[in-house]
Amino acid sequence: MTSMIAGYLKRLGEDLRKDWQLYLLILPMLLWIVLFLYKPMEGLQIAFKDFSPFRGIAGSPWVGLENFRTLLGDQIFIRAFVNTITISGLGLIFAFPVPIVLAIMFNELQSELGRRFSQTIVYLPHFISVVIVAGIVINLLSPTTGVVNLILSSLGLDRVYFLTQPEWFRTIFIGSNVWKEAGFESIVYLAAIAGISPTLYESARVDGASRWQMMWRITLPCILPTIIIMLIIRIGNLVEVGFEYIILLYQPATYRTADVVSTYVYRTGLQGTQYDLATAAGLFNAVIAFALVFAANRISRKVSTTSLW
Repeated sequence: MTSMIAGYLKRLGEDLRKDWQLYLLILPMLLWIVLFLYKPMEGLQIAFKDFSPFRGIAGSPWVGLENFRTLLGDQIFIRAFVNTITISGLGLIFAFPVPIVLAIMFNELQSELGRRFSQTIVYLPHFISVVIVAGIVINLLSPTTGVVNLILSSLGLDRVYFLTQPEWFRTIFIGSNVWKEAGFESIVYLAAIAGISPTLYESARVDGASRWQMMWRITLPCILPTIIIMLIIRIGNLVEVGFEYIILLYQPATYRTADVVSTYVYRTGLQGTQYDLATAAGLFNAVIAFALVFAANRISRKVSTTSLW
């Protein structure tokens, strides 16, 4: 064992001497990761303490898993967790395929000018601030001046204050997120399509294949590994929902369907000053996310040859 460690350290030293310039280039990023990602993990022990800001982390008494028991007995937290999974699950079903479809559509466009123009139009919403997007949504759905309600009124229908109706929140949230991010996310799949050998398409044309057949038999199978990787990452984010966007859109009337774990942590920790419960909720969320990524990667590795590790 000692000889193995010595051999490893010797090889590491040789690599450092040989490629010290490359290691120097990644040093700032390593320092950033240590300072802003690993150092803050020290605060996770708050989840296992009866934390008091006046006593500090070290001075607060340990309570073990008591904060987690309190969380799992809190119906508001359970509701927030269920809402998080529901919103993310619906986003996975309805939003995840959209960038793939967009990328294939862009690839099938014959006109170079038309392709560039279309890509620019669908990429632009990504660069709009989430605050502006929320403002656009609120104005569009306004019960008095919103375009949607003006159209409903002109058709003889009753006006609807969508943002106070719990049953409408998820549709609005997912739909506006698709509009904002789907175009930009399609870049990954366009890059995967660009890596497909042109000889495959040329051979298919010689065999008389139509564009539809080439799409199903060449394009989709070739980008399937990329789709699987992105799906695994998306599954890992099932317990993460856009915190800022929900804060901007939701209100107490829509908590029933809009309140998620991140907003629960915000209200409990920053507004309610229950830092121990908020930390426990965040840690619980992180553990579930890790379990989901691990399970999705394991399943992917068993049913296909593609996985993250």
